[in-house]
Amino acid sequence: MRPTLFAAALLLMANSAAAQVTKYVRYQNGNTAALGILEGDNIRELRGDLFANPQPTGKTVKLSAVKLLPPVLPGKVIAVGLNYKTHLGERPAAAYPGLFAKMPTSIIAHLEDIVLPPDAKNTHYEGEMVLVIGKTAHNVSVADAKSYVFGVTAGNDVSERDWQRADLQWFRAKASDTFGPLGPSIVTGLNFDNLLLQTRLNGEVVQSQRTEDLIFPVAEIVSYISRYVTLNPGDVIYSGTPGTTKQMKAGDIVEIELEGVGVLRNKVTQPTVTP
Repeated sequence: MRPTLFAAALLLMANSAAAQVTKYVRYQNGNTAALGILEGDNIRELRGDLFANPQPTGKTVKLSAVKLLPPVLPGKVIAVGLNYKTHLGERPAAAYPGLFAKMPTSIIAHLEDIVLPPDAKNTHYEGEMVLVIGKTAHNVSVADAKSYVFGVTAGNDVSERDWQRADLQWFRAKASDTFGPLGPSIVTGLNFDNLLLQTRLNGEVVQSQRTEDLIFPVAEIVSYISRYVTLNPGDVIYSGTPGTTKQMKAGDIVEIELEGVGVLRNKVTQPTVTP
């Protein structure tokens, strides 16, 4: 093989290896929580830390036989607001990412219920791509920032609009219990700068945009946050929602689909208030 062809073949092989896509899930099998790789309808169990080269146990289980858990248990849940032009409306784009925090206790899994507090009257979905940090990031450059992202998953930044306007901060509006659906899997090897993100409400597509349209792309988000807050393995970043949003009501089914990741599906419930 001529040198130029040989070099091209090596480059193709390297790119193919780098682009290998792997889906990681956490799941409950009986009374045990486990980590695994999702391959079609089967899960290959892993032992060890997701971010420290976990190893196969040799066990396999059917996806239909287990309950999926949130794919990660984050120490920090950070979110970016107003990060698509279609969500800005007439507002000008900011000079830097607008950040807020959600609580780790807001995180729920695929197929778990979004439970609206009894006094929540105007709660909206926000379908988003969520970044999962894979190694400690402190004051990292934009050029290096992508190497700190382990993978991506789908998320719903549930938001109570009346509370956003009325409260001093967005603590209730964004961080209430169950306001952070996440999953179903964390996927590595995707080009997260150009994935299709869609939200469906009761089967109707209500949001649809590609992540290449983010005002602040992944590298800028991670670099900017790391200037002020150290990011640790397992921390997650909700990267922003596109388009317009609508109110969710009890009985609604919300689906967030991120290309290459799968569908995050949650039912909305709300306790009945007795006088």
